[in-house]
Amino acid sequence: MSLSAPLSVPDEVREVCRVLQGAGFEALTVGGAVRDALLGRVPGDWDVATSARPEQVIALFKRTIPTGLQHGTVTVMVGRGASRQGVEVTTFRGEGAYSDARRPDSVTFGVPLDEDLARRDFVINAIAYDPIADRVHDPFGGAADLAARIVRAVGDPALRFTEDGLRVMRAVRFAAVLGFALDPATEAAIPSALSSLAKVSMERVHDELVKLMRAPAPSIGLAIAQRTGVIATIAPELAPALRSFTLVDAVSDPILRVGALWTALGDPRAMCGADEAAAAAGDAALARAVDAAMKRLKFSNEDRERIVRSSRVWAAPARSAWTHAGVRRILAGVGRARASDAIALWDAQDAHGLVGRARASLEAKEPLAPGDLAIGGGDVMALLGIGPSRKVGEILAALFERVIEDPSLNRPDALSAMVKSLGSE
Repeated sequence: MSLSAPLSVPDEVREVCRVLQGAGFEALTVGGAVRDALLGRVPGDWDVATSARPEQVIALFKRTIPTGLQHGTVTVMVGRGASRQGVEVTTFRGEGAYSDARRPDSVTFGVPLDEDLARRDFVINAIAYDPIADRVHDPFGGAADLAARIVRAVGDPALRFTEDGLRVMRAVRFAAVLGFALDPATEAAIPSALSSLAKVSMERVHDELVKLMRAPAPSIGLAIAQRTGVIATIAPELAPALRSFTLVDAVSDPILRVGALWTALGDPRAMCGADEAAAAAGDAALARAVDAAMKRLKFSNEDRERIVRSSRVWAAPARSAWTHAGVRRILAGVGRARASDAIALWDAQDAHGLVGRARASLEAKEPLAPGDLAIGGGDVMALLGIGPSRKVGEILAALFERVIEDPSLNRPDALSAMVKSLGSE
């Protein structure tokens, strides 16, 4: 791949490279920003690699933050006031063994640029660019891999993966995010590195999984993860269940995509019984399994709740028929605030009739929770002349059940009459 014009490197990054080079050091931009710029994508953070040691970087700039001195990283602050930007600068380094399958046991500064690039995960991430000389340094053929749309490990893929077990998930993620194929030798090395992935903290696994779900088509990476054993390692519940990832791609929200992925835990034919009670029992069992898995994968309480609720509604389109009351019950189960998630899942399954009924219910502001009733607990106590008790809650639940069946009953006069009838029973 050749350059038709200089890469558009931010001014503050160019300034850092200019100062370092002016002091006699090598200084180039490296990593994902270079890769994305060469692909014509919008780059993320630009990082600088240099032959200067951390203490030499600190001496050259007025404002620095020692963000990772043990790994040779210093953040240089460039600019003034609100426009000040941080540029991460890391010394060329070699690395020792990775005993914990996460970080090197030792770091050696002062190595040549090519040795620094050789420690990186994939060839497409091992390209350097000198913004001052407008020169690409590509010792491993990263530009050719970009042109061929391939993700390939630097050097021995088995060694790269056992150094840091999370790299197998990064391989899967880059394939999905970029829409690239995974190099056959690189993919073949994944199964033997799964023991290293198993050592990785669930927090890091969680972050990679969410990044994968932000890809244009997560199915590309999920298919690789399924056939190489990555899914069986991080989510053993899913390993025997996954067949198709179509629903995941059809949903746009990354967290909801996780919910769509976990729907594979349920079998619509088994869960969608002839009556709503059987269906509800199946949904509840699935929700418990998903909740346990989300806790293990370190999803936040908010995201976990959202994923669990979405898992309770995905099977609805597989059921033979839906009454308006049945749709209201589903929406009541997920809550009005999460109703849009249910609709998104059904829309992804082309369940247009179900989507239409759900939207109509929301637009009509039909009652979906006891709090939507036209009377409350205080009204019940006043009508029956009683104080706070379990009976008040039971009567409100009975009223809500009747209103779910017929929203036109949600009027103070109709509900009051029902309260008096229920109270006399």
